[in-house]
Amino acid sequence: MTDPAPPSHLPDFIVKWVDVGIFVVNRDMEILLWNNFMAHHSGRSAAEMVGRNLFQCFEELPQKWLSKKINSVFVLKNFAFTSWEQRPYLFRFPHNRPITGGVDYMYQNCTFVPVKNEQGEVDSVCVTLFDATDVGMSQTMLKDALESLAESNNRDGLTGIYNRRYLEQRLSVEFDRAQRYGGVCSFILFDLDHFKKVNDTYGHLGGDEVLIEVARRVGTMLRTSDVLGRYGGEEFSVILPGTDLEGAHILAERVRECIAQAPIMFRDTPIPVTISIGINQLQPEEPSYEHLIQGADSALYVSKDTGRNRVTRYSPEMAGKP
Repeated sequence: MTDPAPPSHLPDFIVKWVDVGIFVVNRDMEILLWNNFMAHHSGRSAAEMVGRNLFQCFEELPQKWLSKKINSVFVLKNFAFTSWEQRPYLFRFPHNRPITGGVDYMYQNCTFVPVKNEQGEVDSVCVTLFDATDVGMSQTMLKDALESLAESNNRDGLTGIYNRRYLEQRLSVEFDRAQRYGGVCSFILFDLDHFKKVNDTYGHLGGDEVLIEVARRVGTMLRTSDVLGRYGGEEFSVILPGTDLEGAHILAERVRECIAQAPIMFRDTPIPVTISIGINQLQPEEPSYEHLIQGADSALYVSKDTGRNRVTRYSPEMAGKP
């Protein structure tokens, strides 16, 4: 026993009322069918639209791109598809999601289906439009959350500047770039003088305030291309792409003076702070970026060993210190 055939009017009923946009155009881009979804979201009825040119009715459509897409279906006689990730929407249809979602118009996935006549020739193209706003918003929110998580994993929890892991990742990138393309890069390493005394005198909250303010002051003195980070404890570092040792020395002196010239306030109490700095420039013959750090660390040791509150450039005779 064969299954009963569906009522002859059922396909037309489905096309008319399905919650998917459906419209059909011929080679001249004249509209042959315009279902209720399209009518509802565009505010233009089928009676108003059928027989009219699609692009004359919707001047905001990406005419060059959409014409090419539809014409390819006529030529290749095959399906085509576009995702909201490639092009968020064709029609500027409103959506009913919260405006806080950051979506201006309904996200749309579209398929382009060849419609063949009795001779097997494609004489029109059916475009189906699916509302992908919920999926798009969810994926966008997930992407933003993952990016935020990745960023937070690169940040120091106290000061908000980059952490040691990220600094070493960036140094590795700068080292590889210099090895491959040439160019210069310098590295500043500094720490707070007698920081243990600060913690002992003002407590860890006072010490935290000092670290936060030092990071803030130094951050205001840097270019957007420079990378400031907390290397560990009371130790900070700055990566200076495109900067030679002389330029790094000038900046380091400005940083030292900025920290020393004004005490840091904690609960109306001024805390005098100075820093000791070591600087080093990446050399093309070095086997790894770790040598850049080691050189700056040796120069920092010399600054602390010779009275603190000073800047020292690395030189080969410092190798092995401390």
